[in-house]
Parts: sequence; structure tokens; C-alpha cells
Amino acid sequence: MPIFRGAGVAIVTPMKDNFEVDYEGLEANINYQIENGTDCIIITGTTGESATLSEQEHVDVIRAAVEFTKHRIPVIAGTGSNSTQTAIELSKAADDCGVDGVLVVSPYYNKATQKGLTAHYTAVANAVKVPVIMYNVPSRTGCNIAADTAAALVNTVDNIVGIKDATGNFVQAAQMMNLTDGRMDLYSGEDGQVLPLLSIGGIGVISVLSNIAPRQTHDMVMEYLEGDREIARAIQIGAVPLINALFCEVNPIPVKAALKMMGFAAGPLRAPLTEMEEEHKAVLRQEMINFGLL
Repeated sequence: MPIFRGAGVAIVTPMKDNFEVDYEGLEANINYQIENGTDCIIITGTTGESATLSEQEHVDVIRAAVEFTKHRIPVIAGTGSNSTQTAIELSKAADDCGVDGVLVVSPYYNKATQKGLTAHYTAVANAVKVPVIMYNVPSRTGCNIAADTAAALVNTVDNIVGIKDATGNFVQAAQMMNLTDGRMDLYSGEDGQVLPLLSIGGIGVISVLSNIAPRQTHDMVMEYLEGDREIARAIQIGAVPLINALFCEVNPIPVKAALKMMGFAAGPLRAPLTEMEEEHKAVLRQEMINFGLL
């Protein structure tokens, strides 16, 4: 069985004004997500500013998310690193915290070969009991997990179960599904491309949009999976201007700005990320109004 079907939120890590993690805000945001239909909490991912959390903070935030979620929906922890040993240690710590799975981004900067990626993911998976979802986002990592590499890992490593695909390459995604006889748990990593991946066997999205529109994102996926393609299509197309505004600056700068506009916990961004430019913020605000969020 998949860890989840539907919409998982790549949730932000709210900060206090002194840049410490705002755990009260995180709990409130998790409760809001669950109350509004989100199917899974994905903690300490890119949107959660994992790159600027210390390793101790990383584990503490994972533990807090598991505690706050209280088994109402699954929790998946981002535990990737460009160091295989660090990814193993973070994944083991997340497993010990009681997560339902780990999301492991491909090693960044090092630019591993396909052989290196195979060894990396196999080592991480062998170190934990929970399911592992690979995360392929070449625009950030500079490294693509090839279709045959991803498929071989799913086919041969018991607890490597799927992939978050943020490549925009639908041919590659279709090849992965073909090479795994459709058994790969395929999640969209791009809010604007959810339905195309669902059409080739995807089962959900790991979403930035869900931070501010959890009900709509959940409904978009589930309406499609349950057969009402027109409702799903209308939500997907209608959300495109808002999604564009959410990515007009590097994630999670805009989504934190959006959360603050809605009165949710977000707080400042840790350097080197900076606050959203005012002209971009004005566009984002208008798209949120157009989408019915403000």
C-alpha cells in the first residue's frame, strides 16, 4: 500500500522573529492542514528550509511533526543530503521518531553518476525500516535520476517505493511507470503539472500550494483519481496563475509571504533567503484574491 494517495503538503517551517523554530506555529499549521483535507504532512523538505536547519533542529522538527500529527495522517520526513552518511543518519533518526516514510532528494552539488545514485539510495534504504521515496529535482540538484535507475531501485530494493518527480519530463515519468509495471508510487513535485502525472499512473502530489489551499489541492487530486476529471481539470487550470505567483521567486519565499497574508504562522526566512520583493508580493496578493483565499 502507498504511504498516501492524494495531496501531501510540503509544509513550511515557521520561524520566530529571532529565527528560532516556531513550534506552536507548526502545530497550528499542521492542525489546519489536517482539518482541511490534506492527506500527508511532508516535513523538513525544501519548503521547510531544511538546508538551513542544523542537524539537531532537523530531527527536532521531524519529532515535533510526528507528535503534532498524532497519527491522524501519515508524516514523511525529508532526510536527503549530498553526503550518503548524513542521509543515512537523518533517515535513521526520522525512523526512530516514528515517521511513516522518508523523502530522499538526490545528492546535490556532487552530481553523482547513475551508479553512485544506485549505491546512495540502496544504502539509505537498507539503513531504515520505513518506505523510501526518491526525490528527483534536477533544477536544484544538477543531477537527474534516469528512468532505468529509478525503476531498478523500485524493482530490487524492497522499501524503495516511489519517486517525487519534479523534472517536468513526462516521457521519463512514463518510462519509469512502464519499467515498473505501474508499481512505482509516482508523486508530482510540480503543482502546475499534477494532472499530467496522474494521467500516467501517478497517485498524488507533494505540494507547496497545499500550504495555502489544502482543500482545493486535495480535491483536485481526489476528484481525478475518483473519476471526475472535469472538476479536477478546472481546479488545476484555475490554480495556474496562483501557482506561477508562488514560484516567481525561489521557494519558499513566496509561500511564506502568502501564509503571513492569511494570518498563519510563517515568520522570517533564514539567510541566504530574503523577504519577497514588494512588486512580486502585490501580484501574489492579487492572485490569492482571485483564487478566493483573501
